[in-house]
Amino acid sequence: MSDSPDPPLRWRALLAEQDRKAFAAAWLGYAMDGFDFVLITLVLTEISADLHLSTVRAATLVSAAFVSRWFGGLAIGALGDRFGRRPAMVLSIGLYAVGSVLCGFAWGYWSLFAFRMVVGLGMAGEYTASVTYIIESWPRRIRNTATGMLLSGFPLGNVLAAKMYAWVVPHSSWRVLFWIGVAPVVVAIYLRRRLPEAADWQQARKAGTPPVSATERLFAGRAKVRNLPLCVVAAVALVVVLRGVSLVATLSLVVVITGCFVALAMGFAQRLWPVVVALMVTVFCAFLYAWPLQSLLPTYLKTDLHYDPDQVSDALLYAGFGYAAGTVLVGYLGDRFGTRRAYVAMLLTSLVFVYPAFALGEGHTVALWVLLFLLIGTGSGAAGVLPKFISDHYPVELRAAALGFSYNVGALGGAAAPVLGVKLAEPLGLGTALAVLSLVVTVLVVLLIAFDVPAWVQRAADAWRAGRPDPTPVPASEKV
Repeated sequence: MSDSPDPPLRWRALLAEQDRKAFAAAWLGYAMDGFDFVLITLVLTEISADLHLSTVRAATLVSAAFVSRWFGGLAIGALGDRFGRRPAMVLSIGLYAVGSVLCGFAWGYWSLFAFRMVVGLGMAGEYTASVTYIIESWPRRIRNTATGMLLSGFPLGNVLAAKMYAWVVPHSSWRVLFWIGVAPVVVAIYLRRRLPEAADWQQARKAGTPPVSATERLFAGRAKVRNLPLCVVAAVALVVVLRGVSLVATLSLVVVITGCFVALAMGFAQRLWPVVVALMVTVFCAFLYAWPLQSLLPTYLKTDLHYDPDQVSDALLYAGFGYAAGTVLVGYLGDRFGTRRAYVAMLLTSLVFVYPAFALGEGHTVALWVLLFLLIGTGSGAAGVLPKFISDHYPVELRAAALGFSYNVGALGGAAAPVLGVKLAEPLGLGTALAVLSLVVTVLVVLLIAFDVPAWVQRAADAWRAGRPDPTPVPASEKV
């Protein structure tokens, strides 16, 4: 397998048979991840009625998985750096499958919250391990295509979940939907037992590059005396924030949580901690523009537009296919024109569809389907090259842990998104709140990506550390 200069349209010619099998297994696992993770958003209204929860409190169940994602990304990513990408993939898929089944047995709010945290651990590891595995297995020339195609599995898993919702829940219970989530995972685990290890990881080991263990840096010897309490404090603070406290208390806890994550980044990434933190912020904003719509769209369709379960399923079907098509398209464009150019172009295009999508009222079903396809396809689909953008900033020996930690800490934007969306909906209405968040935060993400702020932050930190007055230009992850 070589990094030949063939144009992106010839990507299939660059792949060996084992590369195709590896991709199929990773894609299937990630699709099932999308299936299991999105189930909670489909049945929020049913869970609220069954467990007697308010809309705001029910929305925190969507956020619960994000509470544990940051630790899952770090721990399973560290396992991948130490022992290989493949065992990390198998562990992560088992975790989110078990968590999903347990959700079907939940007896109250807190049990369901805890089981969703198990799903979050597995989901974080799945993203980290699968993305790193595919990036390091495919030729460099087509790695944007690889990640774009891989990430298409998540929304297609969402589509499958939406159809299962329409078929199952009206005739049984929301619990059955969670129990079904374990079945296809058996196939993915079977496939992954036969995978080769990622090429880049193997080459680094053969070259004598010493493996970096993020968990050893954080939790071995004296370091654990400082870092274990930091993890506990961050987790407890996150749960308290999601439960809902006063504005002053929330802001104070956010400062505490941020301080814990920065300290942990400094502990395992060492001199690269500035870029880790900057990427956390970038990913946080990316989730904050995409996840209000993804997590609250079923609620918006059922409450504001009065869709029945079949109509909700159809709308989510179009949105999911748009998402999948967008990730594949942006991957191709990333290899053709550059990762950041493709990302920014897709985000700017998404702004065209925000207002029309939420200006439609009842009775415009087909038009809404088309607009959701375009809006989700360009907005959320742009994230198809996000893992490539992140991984370009990290060396291979630390890549999985650093990508897992920065991405999944940033994914806390997905925890804040549904709660923020519901809060803004009180004065504005849910549709207007979703539109405002999409518009404002998308513009912010465009600026962060277009100017490659994470790379600039790291260069500035390196220059300051070396005693230079100004950042000295060095090769960035990619020029726009």
